Formats: sequence, structure tokens, C-alpha cells
Amino acid sequence: MLTVTPNGSQPSAKGSADYFTGAVRVDAPFKATAPARVSGGTVTFEPGARTAWHTHPLGQTLIVTAGSGWVQEWDQPIRSIKPGDTVWIPPHVKHWHGATATTGMTHVAIAEVLDGKVVEWMEQVSEAQYGKAQ
Repeated sequence: MLTVTPNGSQPSAKGSADYFTGAVRVDAPFKATAPARVSGGTVTFEPGARTAWHTHPLGQTLIVTAGSGWVQEWDQPIRSIKPGDTVWIPPHVKHWHGATATTGMTHVAIAEVLDGKVVEWMEQVSEAQYGKAQ
């Protein structure tokens, strides 16, 4: 049966300090019912906010909807992202993403669950690592 979750029917959630630096809000989280595996939500990062380093067992897609942000794969240059950009992060690629130091950023994050897991969280992005984008 088709399901519609009305806008505003789920409260916003604050991003956990275990997995994020700075002010982060997650809205409209979703998780499909088996046999589907897709999950995701809309994530808003205030200026300077970002994820910790992490991986996804089946990869992740980001669709930037507002603001200006950065994304980085481990040992690769930081890349700018803006509204309309789509980012594909392959399975098991260590990465982070978030807002620039001066501008907030919102994206839709989509990933698939494998064996009950959608993300493997790692260490926080250091100020030195984040500062390389500036």
C-alpha cells in the first residue's frame, strides 16, 4: 500500500554531537520497508557544521538543495558543492560533508541498509582538516 507522510508530521531532530560538529538538523527521515533498503532525510548544516568521517556499506547519494558546502574523500582534495549538485560516494569510501565556514548548506542524503547498517561512523573531522578548505 502506498504511504504518504505529510510534511511537518515528524519533528526535526538535532544531529548528535557523536556524529556531527556544529549545529545540524535532520528533517523528514525515512526508512523503507523490506524488501526495499533505502533510507535518508534532509540534513541542514549551519555555517561551520559538518559530519564526522564515515562510510556507507552500499554508498550514499547527496542532492544539494540550498546553500554552499564541502565534501571530501579521505586523502583527496576538498570539493565545493552547491544547489543542484548531486554527489555519489561509493561503498566503503571514507568521507565527510557539511557547510562552508560562512554559509549553511542543506542536502537530501540517501543510502541503503545492508545487514541492518546504513553508516559506519568514525572520528570527527579536525579543525585542521576542515580549515584546509578555506
